[in-house]
Amino acid sequence: MRGTDLLTDAFGRIKEAVHSSVLGLSGDELAFRVDEDANSVAWLVWHLTRVQDDHVADAAGTSQVWSDDGWDRRFGLPFPAEETGYGHDADEVSAVRVPSGDLLTGYHDAVHERTARYLSTLSDDDLDRVVDGSWDPPVTLGVRLVSVVNDDMQHAGQAAFLRGVVLRRRVR
Repeated sequence: MRGTDLLTDAFGRIKEAVHSSVLGLSGDELAFRVDEDANSVAWLVWHLTRVQDDHVADAAGTSQVWSDDGWDRRFGLPFPAEETGYGHDADEVSAVRVPSGDLLTGYHDAVHERTARYLSTLSDDDLDRVVDGSWDPPVTLGVRLVSVVNDDMQHAGQAAFLRGVVLRRRVR
């Protein structure tokens, strides 16, 4: 198995986790936060997708799905188009509201499709290409993509946990 096949599988698992985390939740449930400083399912899924979009586009030398396909306008968030959510404070997290999970999964699916298409163009040798020489050791494309997978899976796991909290609150 090639390294790019493993990455494709990993990004596919993120997509599955995103879909299962938002399935059937209302806009209010997607915005639920366990306290005023916590993240919501909506923010977590938006953020992990924005990071994937940003980092893969940078690695591929392309523009982002977010602005290319008008997702920035569809979401209507009060942030600059280049915003990924990194370093957001509580007020910025609360600003990420969506009417349903369809908007989140639609954007994520578009980013996933572009990611999978990009990965299909790579060879294992491409994964050794240095994409950021400011680190010691320099960051290769493979390391950057594994970093995105790691970050995305952590956030997807947090979203899944919050989904469980939301569903438990329904039965009370």
